[in-house]
Amino acid sequence: MAQLDYAPGTDPREGAIAVIGAGLAGLITAYTLIRDGFKDVQVLTRDGSVGGNWTNDRIYPGLYLNSVHGEYCVSPLDMPKPTSARGRTSGEDVNKYLEDFASTFLSGHIQFGIEVRSVRRRSPGTGWHVQIYDRNAGRTEHREYRRVVLCTGGQSSPKFPPNLSLDAASTAGFKGLVFHSFDFGHRLSDLVVSVPPIDLSSRDAGNTPSVVVVGGGKSAQDVASYLANEGRKVTLVCLNFDAFLAYSKPLPDWVRKSRLLSLFSPHIHLRTWLERFIHTTWLGKKLFDLFWSGLVNDAFTSTHIPPDSILRNTVSPYWHDRVNDEGVPQPNGFHALALAGKIEVVSPAYVTQFSQDGQSVVLDDGSSIRADAVVLATGYHSSWLPMFDEETAEELGLNPRPADSSASYTWDYRTLRDAPPLNPDAKRFSSAIYKGIVPAKNILHRDLAANGAVFSTHFGYMLEVSSHWISSYFLGDAMRLPASPEAALEETERQAAWLRHRYPQVAPTANSSHTSNIGFWGWPQVADDMLEDMGLGVMRSGGSWLTWPFRLVRVGELAGLKEERDARRARVGWKPASSA
Repeated sequence: MAQLDYAPGTDPREGAIAVIGAGLAGLITAYTLIRDGFKDVQVLTRDGSVGGNWTNDRIYPGLYLNSVHGEYCVSPLDMPKPTSARGRTSGEDVNKYLEDFASTFLSGHIQFGIEVRSVRRRSPGTGWHVQIYDRNAGRTEHREYRRVVLCTGGQSSPKFPPNLSLDAASTAGFKGLVFHSFDFGHRLSDLVVSVPPIDLSSRDAGNTPSVVVVGGGKSAQDVASYLANEGRKVTLVCLNFDAFLAYSKPLPDWVRKSRLLSLFSPHIHLRTWLERFIHTTWLGKKLFDLFWSGLVNDAFTSTHIPPDSILRNTVSPYWHDRVNDEGVPQPNGFHALALAGKIEVVSPAYVTQFSQDGQSVVLDDGSSIRADAVVLATGYHSSWLPMFDEETAEELGLNPRPADSSASYTWDYRTLRDAPPLNPDAKRFSSAIYKGIVPAKNILHRDLAANGAVFSTHFGYMLEVSSHWISSYFLGDAMRLPASPEAALEETERQAAWLRHRYPQVAPTANSSHTSNIGFWGWPQVADDMLEDMGLGVMRSGGSWLTWPFRLVRVGELAGLKEERDARRARVGWKPASSA
């Protein structure tokens, strides 16, 4: 068991904790810590309101969650049914839910306008020196915290390709707007003024003001769809598109809100007979192939995408984590708009530079496209990078580490055969974040953790389980943990090897604060591993050996985790000194 960062006889709940970030990860983490008796929990956010990526000034009309209703909430507060006619959870719904959660449970614990600029260790086992900039007061402050939890996610530091940066636009003399999709809500009013709607009476279509959206993921598709629905001329340029799920009619909950998808997504270990049958037998592989090919074909059929359409230039929904849940396709959705010619799509292609004419961009084939504005949906850097200097990041083990080429791990799953080529970064580097929660090199100190770096399709469930794991870790509970940093690094290397097998086209180290660990379709298995670490029951939705994949998963099944942890702690004899 890992050593504690406090002396015997002292209360681990004393001392200030900085929870950095006020999205769902930060809110549920603070809530869990406070309920567990930690006495000074401070949520720090650079924004003026809670929500993270779903703050008031970042959401916009037409923005919806990329998951089914109920997968972006936690057990302390139910999320009301969606207000939109589409039955999808909108940005406005998410924002209101997070604000309601904060006002209900965290009044007085959240500090707004606080930008964390550096986090450095004072000395091993003595806490953290945190430099912040108070945007409200306009001053820099230095604070001391006993523990820090990183809850900033991986979508708060926009990534600008060097050839399409603001500096590159200025150097080329580009006259239009250039900004990242992260700022779409902020810049929307500027954009609609700069790029007027299409003039249907004009005979000179070539000079119609237009927007070029760079990227093929959900953000790119959402931005392009919104602008097209508002009457703007839009061109989307990308190498390929996200995979997506779509159906001609709504699927029953026992399909979409159960563990069925996780059954057909192998885990690092196969817990049940049914999983072993699907992933290791000849007949199971046949059923597996029918399942995934059926999902892909249904998506294309439901959206009426012809066999020769470039809209079929998508990544695999099985081998990748770039997958959108479209549900029942809408007539004003991305694929319908693209098929109708209301969004011009250029793929496979990429934008190489801004043209010297100041009003267009150049593609890799040498052609150019008029652009009065360019929206870059080009991904994100890790949000941890600005907070840690190189020395601290190396000391903690936050940076990717060279993959151990001498280690040999084997998973003889039939469903992992015929994998696509391995991403070069995944081959060269491994994450050093144990289970996506704790830097392996720092595991003995129990004073630093992250919530939100485990990528999954059910964010609420994963974030809530992770918050309990972190609180137990800080409390010094008896947990299934590596006994040393070396043992933790060995386990993270094995996890990295697994991810290379399971998601060969994804490099978790490319954005460590977002994908230090990838659960995705297999998030229930990842959550169960964390519950096992705490000595708690798994597969909490119930069911028999045959019916468990079809039982509905609800965050309500996590509502008693604190009481279960308290009861287990009482059985093994641990008590904080202050309550002895």
